[in-house]
Amino acid sequence: MSKALVMILAGGQGKRLAPLTLDRAKPAVPFGGTYRIIDFVLSNFVNSGFMQIKVLTQFMSNSLNQHISRNWTLSPTFNQYVDSVPAQMRTGDNWYLGSADAIYQNINLIRDETPRHVFVFSGDHIYKMDVSQMYNYHNIKKADMTIAAIPVPIEEASSFGVIEIDRDYRMIGFEEKPKNPKCIPGRPDMALVSMGNYLFTTDVLVSAVNEDAKDESSEHDFGKNIIPALYPYKRVFVYDFLRNSIYMPNEDEYEKPYWRDVGTIKAYFDSHMDLVSVSPAINLYNRNWPIFGFQEVNMPPAKFVFADDKNKRLGVATDSIISEGCIISGGSVNRSVLSPGVRVNSYASIKNCIILNNVNVGRYCELKNVIIDKNVVIPPDTKIGFDPKKDADRGFTVTEDGITVVPKGYSFQEDR
Repeated sequence: MSKALVMILAGGQGKRLAPLTLDRAKPAVPFGGTYRIIDFVLSNFVNSGFMQIKVLTQFMSNSLNQHISRNWTLSPTFNQYVDSVPAQMRTGDNWYLGSADAIYQNINLIRDETPRHVFVFSGDHIYKMDVSQMYNYHNIKKADMTIAAIPVPIEEASSFGVIEIDRDYRMIGFEEKPKNPKCIPGRPDMALVSMGNYLFTTDVLVSAVNEDAKDESSEHDFGKNIIPALYPYKRVFVYDFLRNSIYMPNEDEYEKPYWRDVGTIKAYFDSHMDLVSVSPAINLYNRNWPIFGFQEVNMPPAKFVFADDKNKRLGVATDSIISEGCIISGGSVNRSVLSPGVRVNSYASIKNCIILNNVNVGRYCELKNVIIDKNVVIPPDTKIGFDPKKDADRGFTVTEDGITVVPKGYSFQEDR
């Protein structure tokens, strides 16, 4: 019997992240230069010592399955694994009808491992968390279910499940995405919301999803159905994520908790801008708690060439993340994240951008507030991010916040 089985929900479509999710699952979207979104939750569990992990996939899962199979190999000798589990219609003719149904359709995995507890975590958030601290809290409280939660501004809370607690942090109320969210007592500007990360005692989880599967009126969702059904009758406690601590040995202090749901283009963009801050809100450089991002091919270190001050042909990058295999050849990069294999040619200017793998930026190009997906060649003298109408006419996604997204493999030949 294992002490805990980890089940990662990674089957969502991620429609709000389109066009980045047009041909990949949201957890497979590249992030932070050398990672994919799924790497964060997997790293959290591995660093926390939980190494029996099932990743439940569904929509457009090829790149996600490939990433896991090639890069997340643990030790089978010690029954350590990260298994990608595709949807298999085990219980009928339907794909997953909701997050709870995903667990119900894979309940055989729980029976095979016979764990004492089961983690059910989302695979599409960016955060660092010592999950063992939540596990210890669950056991101290003798909880049937524990939910990780975080305070957010009241105006943002309608996008989440909003929680009410008593003085002992036992749940006494819950609303999924309410129009008028309830605030934290004494803090009218903040609400306590679910992070979508749960820990169950095994028999409680199995019973809950079995009962939910019988209810034809249910949406088979943890937030909408399972939690409201459990908290009035079971010991459901709330784990305050802000209490979670990760030690930084070099600085002899602890990281501040960071969590972001990168479910929209704006959130995805903003979380990258967090990375390039002088003192980033999320620390990728803590060797005590690494985020394991793996590359499919070996690449040389990043290269910066041309120091021609006279002709202003300088290969420079400031307040940026530049991945391996990048060549900054006489262009300038500021407050941007470049994934492996990006080339920035002479006199090009890149500001506040996220550029994914193998993009070639031509001479004299100007890019501002732009996300460019993989394998795009940008012709010389191209400007993107300055004229929303022109960007939209090209077929690019342009958000209300002024962020332009160039889709994967876009051909600028169509502009001519």
